[in-house]
Amino acid sequence: MIQERGAGILLAITSLPSAYGVGDLGEGAREFADLLSAGKQKYWQVLPLNPISVTNGYSPYSSISGMAGNTLLISPDELVRDGLLSITDVNAYQQQQTSRADYATAEQIKDKFFDIAFQHFLSKEYEQADEAFNRFCDGESYWLDDFARFSVLKDQHAGQAWYQWPALYRNRDAATLQIFEESNRKAIKKVKWLQYIFFQQWSALKQYCNSRGVQLFGDLPFYVSYDSADVWANRELFSLDAAGEITGVAGVPPDYFSEDGQLWGMPVFNWEQLKVTGYAWWIQRLKKNMELFDVLRLDHFRAFDEYWEIEAGATSAKNGKWVAGPGADFFAAVHEAMGSLPFVAEDLGDKMTTVFEFRDKLGLPGMKILLFTFDGDVGKSIYAPHNYITNCICYTGTHDNNTAVGWYRQDADERTKKNLDAYTGMTVDETNVHKVLTRLAYASIAQTVIVPMQDILGLDEQERMNKPSTVVNNWEWRLLPEEVTNDIATQLAAWADLYGR
Repeated sequence: MIQERGAGILLAITSLPSAYGVGDLGEGAREFADLLSAGKQKYWQVLPLNPISVTNGYSPYSSISGMAGNTLLISPDELVRDGLLSITDVNAYQQQQTSRADYATAEQIKDKFFDIAFQHFLSKEYEQADEAFNRFCDGESYWLDDFARFSVLKDQHAGQAWYQWPALYRNRDAATLQIFEESNRKAIKKVKWLQYIFFQQWSALKQYCNSRGVQLFGDLPFYVSYDSADVWANRELFSLDAAGEITGVAGVPPDYFSEDGQLWGMPVFNWEQLKVTGYAWWIQRLKKNMELFDVLRLDHFRAFDEYWEIEAGATSAKNGKWVAGPGADFFAAVHEAMGSLPFVAEDLGDKMTTVFEFRDKLGLPGMKILLFTFDGDVGKSIYAPHNYITNCICYTGTHDNNTAVGWYRQDADERTKKNLDAYTGMTVDETNVHKVLTRLAYASIAQTVIVPMQDILGLDEQERMNKPSTVVNNWEWRLLPEEVTNDIATQLAAWADLYGR
């Protein structure tokens, strides 16, 4: 829970250094936690941890499960430590580390590792571990059983979406699923075991971070994919017809990021039915995430107040409509089930007055983005530090923005640059803009400051994490081992001390 003035860094787990194609939960993650601790940083903000796939461009915001973990983040080196792999197993597959994630290679390598490790796990020497695994399966059965069935069915249908499967599978015929489970026990057990390993490794990392004075700051996507275990298993909770066809599609109208708006392709929720259940699915999801994180950002918070619904079949998000979300009734149910609300509201967008009022009524901190400050009337900008309230989080930019240097080089026009110079009383250019904006954030009254790692390093537009409304070259940036230096920790610690963070 955010309770005091502090600072942190935004870095996806996939962006960590590792020898296996993408960042993982092993030594590179602990070394980054050490850097944060040495730099007197209180928070490590990550991107969603749910499974990713090439079908969705490896986006962590479009997953086949709102509960499961991304097994690509499992560390092979940690499996070696646990005796499930040998040094010989992993050495032959180590990759040269580059500044780009190689998801396809990581999948190929780790599939080999997982086959070997699972066979070792099934041997008698792991009987004690098997008991812990069984306890995990029992405790997580409310989502894990359906996820495992879904994953194996998807594999056996060549990756087809569930709504393209034969009717008996698509419609979850009980007798058919029972026969399927009996015929695929080992494959289903492997899916569950990989989830067990993921959550074991994550729990160990969380304990390590917390022991170093670093809190983990998670990110919860609002929607789940149409082709997800959640929708397949809970069709009544989503905007689908009797045949399982999507009827209401999620997205946003034209905005800062896109002239045509964004058509996300996920089904919107059936909030009337969710209310009948006491919002059980959502509350389970929030509780699961709060096992993983100390603080949780609610992505697309606006949709709890009102959401943009687009008719199925539309080719653009322009012609959708605003529909009332669940509002205060939802958060009252969450508060009753969970007690406190350790959440951050992602409250970015146009015409947000009612959303801000809703956010403030709940007492949640919102987000302020410095890159949004200087292109208009700076004096009145809600993103200008002199207009902040304490209960907010200041970012230089987010995973959806250009880097600070890239913004200055590509996006900021002359008026914007003059406003930036005037506001800071400095001559700002592409060599110092990242430090100028970081200092502005640290000096603000915002209770918390989060800076993307790219802005700490002063990287340009080639290293941005995501460009909304595009589907290629996203989610790929990685931190190189040589970029993690003592000088960074020294600078961060100096800023934390100077600005009381």
